[in-house]
Amino acid sequence: MKKNNAELKFLRQLSTNFPTAAEAATEIINLEAILSLPKGTEHFLADVHGEYEAFNHVLKNASGSIARKVEELFGRQIRQEEKRELCTLIYYPQEKLNQLNENEPLCDDWYMVTLNQLVKVCRKVAEKYTRSKFRKTLPPQYSYIIQELVHEEGINQQKSAYISSIFNTIIQTGKAEDFIIAICETIQKLVIDHLHIVGDIYDRGPGPQHIMDTLLNYHNFDIQWGNHDMLWMGAAVGNAACMANCVRIALRYANLDTLENAYGINLLPLARFAMETYANDPCTVFMPKLSGADELYDDKSVYLISQMHKAMSIMQFKLEHQLIVAHPEYKMNDRDLLHRWDKESATITLPSGEVHPMLDNNLPTVDPKDPYTLTEGEELVVQRLLRSFSGSERLKKHIACFYKKGSMYLSYNMNLLYHASVPLNEDKTLKEVQIEGKYYKGKDLYDKVDELVRRAYQAKRGTEKQKSACDFMWYLWCGPDSPLFDKSAMTTFERYFIEDKATHHEQKGWYYIYRQEQEVCEMILKEFGLEGPDTHIINGHVPVKAKKGEKPLLGGGKLLLIDGGFSRAYQSSTGIAGYTLIFNSRGLQLVQHQPFTNKKDAVENMKDIKSVTVVKEHSSHRILVRDTDKGTELSTQAEDLKKLLEAYKYGYIQEKTN
Repeated sequence: MKKNNAELKFLRQLSTNFPTAAEAATEIINLEAILSLPKGTEHFLADVHGEYEAFNHVLKNASGSIARKVEELFGRQIRQEEKRELCTLIYYPQEKLNQLNENEPLCDDWYMVTLNQLVKVCRKVAEKYTRSKFRKTLPPQYSYIIQELVHEEGINQQKSAYISSIFNTIIQTGKAEDFIIAICETIQKLVIDHLHIVGDIYDRGPGPQHIMDTLLNYHNFDIQWGNHDMLWMGAAVGNAACMANCVRIALRYANLDTLENAYGINLLPLARFAMETYANDPCTVFMPKLSGADELYDDKSVYLISQMHKAMSIMQFKLEHQLIVAHPEYKMNDRDLLHRWDKESATITLPSGEVHPMLDNNLPTVDPKDPYTLTEGEELVVQRLLRSFSGSERLKKHIACFYKKGSMYLSYNMNLLYHASVPLNEDKTLKEVQIEGKYYKGKDLYDKVDELVRRAYQAKRGTEKQKSACDFMWYLWCGPDSPLFDKSAMTTFERYFIEDKATHHEQKGWYYIYRQEQEVCEMILKEFGLEGPDTHIINGHVPVKAKKGEKPLLGGGKLLLIDGGFSRAYQSSTGIAGYTLIFNSRGLQLVQHQPFTNKKDAVENMKDIKSVTVVKEHSSHRILVRDTDKGTELSTQAEDLKKLLEAYKYGYIQEKTN
């Protein structure tokens, strides 16, 4: 056996953690045992768009995984109603216990039966974990007790009496409900090993801030940035056009709570400006989409939101013009439309030459001779809003999470995750996109974009490098070759001001057509270093219109589309409330969900989200930890330790024995 100096140096460093051959051998045995376990369950969600209650419920029920475990365990042993109650208790332990206690206190027999059932469920979901990892998930105050209960089957009479004694003591000391809450939360942690959010946490729905707070406390997750997330990230690093879009979308969906209460964004300057500027304007075109928020706002409030919505929209178009002019490489001149407005005839002439009547011709802050210059009042509003965004401590914390846990794409356990698109040419080749004077495509494009987004956050604010990267974040939101968008144009102006719906159309890039083909999907997977029968692309971004017959499985099963409409705004067109994906050691399960009512209904009436597995794809073999990315890392560690053992054996390194 020969060792070079570099290898010996590494092994000496390794020996500080494993100073004897026995300790190295023990760790090898431990690693090999872990490698032989089935892989943990991964959970994929995309495009949750602020729908916190639905997101939270899907997280708690693990896309139906808990209900399936309960069915496997208890089958016909207990009634369907009892299984529903048990599942609801696992999802919402505190709330369900409060409801059950409303009429009269729960009896000891109920506690005994329920504790037995919960321990069985906990034992079932803990099967894939080592005792060490299982122990780390447990609440400290009950760690020892839960370990004893889960690792003792109670088959023989003595052990059965031992377990009953533990249950009786828990009940008699008045800790039954506290223990039930602890074990239910443990089940929720164990049923999912890793959570993936494939973009678009923000916009439309009322609770993105709650989703982010939940993720900050979640045990294991990652995020692939979506174009709506990029807006908020851009606003946080000082991009005025991104900020304007964030505010406009919040006003469009009457979601002022996220801006004002969650992030402390001061909307008073905007409100005052809008009331003065559009005092006698009906602002009909800019009426917000209430969808469930009706009871929160009276008619005066709705009218004020409409005025603010209109004011912010005009400011947005002016701010976007500044970026379009500063960056001709964006090739977005066709998005500058204010100078094409003819006030006298109340028409707009589009770049195509088509002339359309304006749905709203009252634009008092737009000077036809100088349409893109912000008025003094508009400039003041923009600066104050930017200060609010940059000064929000809660937003800073959430944006920091996006950078720490997020990325443009992720290659993980044979799956390639990205939000929207890998831009393609008409001939199905990877499309080159110009960024800062150079051209990038495929994986190189994604890596360059990731680098720019991080530079915008980390570089000194106001420097040329930071500003260039910051500007590009707006392009990522709506640019025609952006991998987060990849459509001909974002037709925001047309949707507000032109009735003809043909002008609202956003032509999708070639990717959205060719992702139907298996060869194209395999080409993209290979570009990112993935090959083989068990590899997949996992996408969001474009809702699956299930009621029109659209399918979430594309490219001969190589691409899974999991945006099916979490957002209530989409559900009228999709007919469903989203797709989620479960990936366990047996394979993939694509789950279709029906709309969620609310948490109160889920607790009181035990209304679970109705979920149906629409695709079940078995892997070519039972997937073990050895077959995963983590397994590759652990295998490398085991091989290094084997080399250390050899070094001890042949005397290259001396053991540090007492």
